Amino acid sequence: MKTEIKQKWFYSQSPEEVWLYLTDPDLIALWLMPNDFKPVLGHDFTFRINPVPSLNLDGIFHCKVLEIIPSQKLIYSWMGKSENNEIIMDTIVEWTLEKKDNGTELHLLHTGFKEANIAIFDSMTDGWMKKLEKIGNLLNEK
Repeated sequence: MKTEIKQKWFYSQSPEEVWLYLTDPDLIALWLMPNDFKPVLGHDFTFRINPVPSLNLDGIFHCKVLEIIPSQKLIYSWMGKSENNEIIMDTIVEWTLEKKDNGTELHLLHTGFKEANIAIFDSMTDGWMKKLEKIGNLLNEK
């Protein structure tokens, strides 16, 4: 079983413009989900959606900013719990932005999935690709 999701996407905008969609809570809510994110090392935050019974998730993802280098790298933990408050997913999300001559290449590395997370892994693999595309659409609408 694969234990990591690795994807990349190219945007014609600068790293600074793409960075805003990874670090501004209002912009994050447009492409991912409601949150109380702050781009501050050590900040605990949550992403919130409705419960997902089919994946045994309560819909609240508990996260913590682990590393932040403005317009270059953002790493945070991503933990999901069941409706019984049992930790069922404890992973790390890493975003890396690479300046290119004509824009930005955004790399996503989501690691730490266990065999018990196979359904979540499959759902998130497809989900992240759709979210990366949504960032591009939002950037292009500006």
